[in-house]
Formats: sequence, C-alpha cells, structure tokens
Amino acid sequence: MSAQKNADTGNLLKSFTPYLEKAGEEYMNEPQVAHFTKILLNWKRELMEEVDRTVNHMQDDAANFPDPADRASQEEEFSLELRTRDRERKLIRKIDSTLTRIEEDDYGFCDSCGVEIGIRRLEARPTATLCIDCKTLAEIKERQLGK
Repeated sequence: MSAQKNADTGNLLKSFTPYLEKAGEEYMNEPQVAHFTKILLNWKRELMEEVDRTVNHMQDDAANFPDPADRASQEEEFSLELRTRDRERKLIRKIDSTLTRIEEDDYGFCDSCGVEIGIRRLEARPTATLCIDCKTLAEIKERQLGK
C-alpha cells in the first residue's frame, strides 16, 4: 500500500462541515445528534471501505517471490497493513459503541463528571467519552503510573 493511501487514512474525518451553533441552542438537540450520527456513519463506512481495499490488495499482490529480500519486504508490508486494520477494527467497535450511546441519549456528556464534552471536541474526536479536563487528568495519571 502506498504511503499516500496510508496518509489518507488519517484524514477520514476531515470530510465534514463543522456544525454551526445557534445562540441559545440546547446542547445535543436533534440537529446536533443528526450531525454526529452522520459523521460517525461516514467514518465507519470509510473504514470499512479501507478494509475491503486491503483485502483486495493483499489478494492481488500476494506473490511467492524467489528472492528472500523481496519476500521479506512483502511480508513486512502486509504485516504493517494488518496492524493498521486491527487498530481500525477496534475503532469501528468504538464507533458502534458511540452510535449506541446516541440511541440511548447518553452522547456528548462526560462519563466521569457528567458535563458537556463540547461540539468542537466531539468534532475532533466523535468517539470521545470524557470532557477535556477529565481526559487531561486521566493522561496525567497514566503518565505517572507509567502505563
């Protein structure tokens, strides 16, 4: 897989229009929920398409090279792609979990303290479950504990 395709994978979330909040608008109202549902569904679809491209690429490019260096290069490339797809598979599960939270009207609020996570943070990371303050504290604790 080319470096350009790998770079594009990191940009999957950049193809949406930011939500324009209106003055006095209630947090996580119907238009906001629809906005995030659309983002999550598009993100999941793009990840699934990437999985299909990887499978096709590996099937099409699989060859038994007589040169051990060529064989090793191909194995390393396939290994890297499979690790990337495994991370994306976990992300797809997280997206599904987030879509379930939306259905249960639990989306957009911090799991730790219950405050609003915020529209811009959710647009940056639609699967976020912690507000920026709680996430920062969790990262500090993680660094201190060396995990």
